[in-house]
Amino acid sequence: MTDKLKIGFIGLGAMGSGIAKNIAKAGFDLRVFNRTAARTAPLAEAGAKVAACPADAAREADIVVTMLADDAATEHVVWGQDGLLSALKPGGIHVAMSTISVALSNRLTEAHRQAEQHFVAAPVLGRPDAAAQAKLFIALAGERAALDRVRPVLESTSQRISEIAEIPAQATVLKLIANFLISTVIESVAEANALALRSGLDPQAMLDFLTSSIFSAPVYKNYGAMITQRNFEPVGFALPLGQKDNRLVLQAAEATHVPMPFATLIRDRFLTARAMNWDHRDWSAVAEVALRDAGVDPQA
Repeated sequence: MTDKLKIGFIGLGAMGSGIAKNIAKAGFDLRVFNRTAARTAPLAEAGAKVAACPADAAREADIVVTMLADDAATEHVVWGQDGLLSALKPGGIHVAMSTISVALSNRLTEAHRQAEQHFVAAPVLGRPDAAAQAKLFIALAGERAALDRVRPVLESTSQRISEIAEIPAQATVLKLIANFLISTVIESVAEANALALRSGLDPQAMLDFLTSSIFSAPVYKNYGAMITQRNFEPVGFALPLGQKDNRLVLQAAEATHVPMPFATLIRDRFLTARAMNWDHRDWSAVAEVALRDAGVDPQA
């Protein structure tokens, strides 16, 4: 199957590069595009062809995958000049792996339907190292036939794929919920660190005890270590992107009349962090805001 499917891949950032390399390694016929052309060089060395524009990446593809920073970048790649929508053949599949808004997910579903194409939402859980190691978790939603078609491609870069629904936007909602929950872990661990420090308790001893007992999930271990050690670089997920996902979950909540007071509090944490010029840091750096509130001087 790998020698028959032609794959276009658009977006070679920290996540996309690892995913695309795994797809190339699996033997698929791969054509890649990135706005910053220099990022395509490692993929070309891995055997991928380099496209001149999004349309060029999609024109001969059976499946085109996008992994882009936000709604604006996705809209430009799909509907902009030399966009993929006009080039993808009837029956072709667009797989969006990045975190986008529910509204955009619905727009993409309808636009591809009108073009006699298919749209699949396949947002991922995992940081760049997991992408590089083919250990992502993928939430998959779309029409049954399209899901069967894209599964071999996604299996090349994931440790588990969960089929969620036939409506792509439902996988989009799930990803927003997941990132919301991660942000609440970051906030709660930050507040716990502040209390530990002000109480004379060693935060590392606290973290070791909690993560070796009832809080043993990777999200507590990984983010707990970053917060306790005040280590927010190198960046796995940039702080402005975390703010973007917080904004998207609040938009989804407002659209469905769901109050989310925790998400509203975290919105203010992101605004404060960006006002402090922390855009160059990992999104977990919002933990420093809780520490500052407690009078704990950050080691920044």
